[in-house]
Amino acid sequence: MRFVSWNVNGLRAILKKGFEDVFATFDADVFALQETKLQEGQVELDLPGYHDYWSYAERKGYSGTAVFSKREPLQVLHGLGDEYLDAEGRICALEFPELWFVDVYTPNAQNELARIDHRMQWDDAFRDFCKGLEEGTLPNGTATQPKPIVMCGDFNVAHQEIDLKNPGPNRGNAGFSDEERGKFSELVEAGFTDTWRALNPDVAGVYSWWSYRFNARKNNAGWRIDYFLVSDELMPRVSGASIHGEVMGSDHCPVALELDL
Repeated sequence: MRFVSWNVNGLRAILKKGFEDVFATFDADVFALQETKLQEGQVELDLPGYHDYWSYAERKGYSGTAVFSKREPLQVLHGLGDEYLDAEGRICALEFPELWFVDVYTPNAQNELARIDHRMQWDDAFRDFCKGLEEGTLPNGTATQPKPIVMCGDFNVAHQEIDLKNPGPNRGNAGFSDEERGKFSELVEAGFTDTWRALNPDVAGVYSWWSYRFNARKNNAGWRIDYFLVSDELMPRVSGASIHGEVMGSDHCPVALELDL
């Protein structure tokens, strides 16, 4: 199966920049979006052969996730099960016979870590959500079949120094604070593998996000903050993980995963 994830930084804007051509080129079995920035009915998007599922933020023009799947899932979840954390449309999770697929747009800690407490609460709740699904518990406490997880999205953190161009000046900033990096470590230690880094342990200079300022993309002064993680048990089935910096249209680029099931 081929999975693709892309923070499009506004779906309505990127539709004018060739999104449908990029979508068709990947021919993914499951294609996940983050930061769709729209409400229901605000976009006309016809993707033949795909079922579409949307999670919307209460605030207009903000956040939002969506998943397009060739197969119809068994069920879809649109949140972590916490009314406060689920107001921004940051989760779209699909259950398939073999696995759970979780699309996430993690909150940004913001300048001077103004939202770090919210971010820490989110990271803990997200980890518990994924472990619950893996172990067979839905957010409402209902028992379900235990299944491995494929999770993807914009996690808004560069985990290690190798994951951004300028780690020194950015230490302590949003996306590279000790607190955020520590929570990502806790997620990995809970039994999930960062697929691209596992396959490319020493590769530097490959990023998924670049600031619009200072010619950052032209100079490849980027960050790797978009990931595919899988339950450790699935890692032997991972046949490829890729980052597509050549694809334009957003300040992020698509990331992809190939899984042999």
